[in-house]
Amino acid sequence: MLKQAYKDQRKCYFCGICENYMACAVKDLFSEKCIGCGACTLACPYDAISLKEHKRELRYIKIYVDGEKFEVPERISVKNALEYCGYEVGKIPESKIFAPCEVGGCYCCSVVIENELKQSCVTPVNKEMDIKTNTDGYELKRVVSGFSPHAVGGVGTPYYLKSVIGYVEAAAFFHGCVFRCKQCQNNIIAFTGNFIAMKPKEVALQLTKTRRTYRVDRMAFSGGECTLNQEFLLQSIRELKKLNQDEKARFHVDTNGAILTPSYILELIEAGMTDIGIDLKAFNLDTFIRITGVEDKELAKYYCKNAWNAVKYIIDNIDEVFLGIGIPYNRDLVSLEEIEQIGEKIASMSPDVQVCVLDYRPEFKRMNINRPTFIEMVRVKDILNSVGLNTVIAQTVRGHIGP
Repeated sequence: MLKQAYKDQRKCYFCGICENYMACAVKDLFSEKCIGCGACTLACPYDAISLKEHKRELRYIKIYVDGEKFEVPERISVKNALEYCGYEVGKIPESKIFAPCEVGGCYCCSVVIENELKQSCVTPVNKEMDIKTNTDGYELKRVVSGFSPHAVGGVGTPYYLKSVIGYVEAAAFFHGCVFRCKQCQNNIIAFTGNFIAMKPKEVALQLTKTRRTYRVDRMAFSGGECTLNQEFLLQSIRELKKLNQDEKARFHVDTNGAILTPSYILELIEAGMTDIGIDLKAFNLDTFIRITGVEDKELAKYYCKNAWNAVKYIIDNIDEVFLGIGIPYNRDLVSLEEIEQIGEKIASMSPDVQVCVLDYRPEFKRMNINRPTFIEMVRVKDILNSVGLNTVIAQTVRGHIGP
């Protein structure tokens, strides 16, 4: 079934995201040229854009994939064409074509077209196109932006640095995410790809410049989800470490943990990672699905299990890396009973690990929730302390409290 994006003008607030921030190669949006990639539907904060069946004459074009000739429908994405040709396209790293973000930000789904890496999720398939799925030997790319100083840092920033006056970290934000959180607090990064694609060396140089400009020792990779393009992240850390060989330099990875494995964690450490912050979105699968927007239950279970397993693996096996854990709270998304369950499970692994509770506020597509009150966040902190966690920080409307 061929699809096309349609905009409901009654819902549109003319924010410009679909016009200016999407990596879609079809510049004439919402026309018959649309390839139905769906990137704009993910990015629209107001759900004004939807994909609908497009009833048009089905025409086929000839393409070549890895030297083999195929016929596929015209006006679809390269990713959809590969699926049509029988290639496995999925949202776990083991897939033949790993396509997690679907907005052109992470470059995981890249293929070689005209001797250049192209994001298959947003690139239109064309007549006689020659596609190579093996990208070995091509320099890695990913959309990275927002190089800036941060006064608080992230979940993986030690709490005692958060009270320091001034900046504590320099951060880079990697575009694209595997989650579809309706309350995403960084949606311009998570769901867009129309920014300059950078190489690992360029990311390292820019982040080093930011560090030196603001005189901080910590450098963080955030997002979106920075772990999606594994080799890109590893090379970026290696290059960053080459440029920052002093003993004070710290290399911080901020992640949702959805695709972390023990081997990936060890590679990050070998590359130079010194600090990691992992968000544990939920204890129960239904809550995880509600918070992350990952509707496929098996996929949600896979992501949730990976994050919890990553935390346990680091606590049990890794002493040289600082670990911080983030958990969300909003009464419309997670209950206090589940907060207690989360706390009990973490405390059973380590009572002293740093836990930061994030007060989820109305953002992006979920503006109908209220930000937790200061009293609510104090209550959440008290619950976590009561189950045996000793280092709990809570983000509140009045700033951080704790431990």
